[in-house]
Amino acid sequence: MDQTLSPGLYIVATPIGNLGDITLRAIEVLRGVAAVACEDTRVTGKLLHHLGLKKRMIRYDDHADEVARGRLLALMAEKPVALVSDAGTPLISDPGFRLVREARDAGLAVTSLPGPSAAIVALTLSGLPSDRFLFAGFLPNKDKGRADVLAELATVPATLVFYETAPRLEAALCAIDTNLPGRTVSVARELTKKFE
Repeated sequence: MDQTLSPGLYIVATPIGNLGDITLRAIEVLRGVAAVACEDTRVTGKLLHHLGLKKRMIRYDDHADEVARGRLLALMAEKPVALVSDAGTPLISDPGFRLVREARDAGLAVTSLPGPSAAIVALTLSGLPSDRFLFAGFLPNKDKGRADVLAELATVPATLVFYETAPRLEAALCAIDTNLPGRTVSVARELTKKFE
């Protein structure tokens, strides 16, 4: 790739576990950007260190206000900026859609670099049908909210894919058993890591 990157936003997928699961193009783009917008500078710092890169990191998440987004947009108008998540493809149950929307509205170039996604890796390992699936992100925290979402999805004729945290997994599985009886469930964790 060895060319200067144009100003704009580069959405860069990062490994979901195994640091070797990053594309050559992602490394080249990270090498060429002026800054990296990220959820957690500690997590992104580890990846950049692993890649031998020192980059300006700017914390960015869904709680970022218009002023923070405005500063990033101003930087993107003049220099290339990467957006990464802690793991996987940015914007998939991660922050960033407002930044992408505002960059597009401002006429800035937006480029997405494909790569790992925990939802797709889990689906391919599950043995469940993958010709039709619906990714539904995280279920709500509260029992009623979970039940309402699952009731809404009960008639969807496709494999349903959810993200869930370890502390909430048991409650989510109980809600799925109650609200989606007869559905086969697959649970995946530590994807691409030693104890997958």
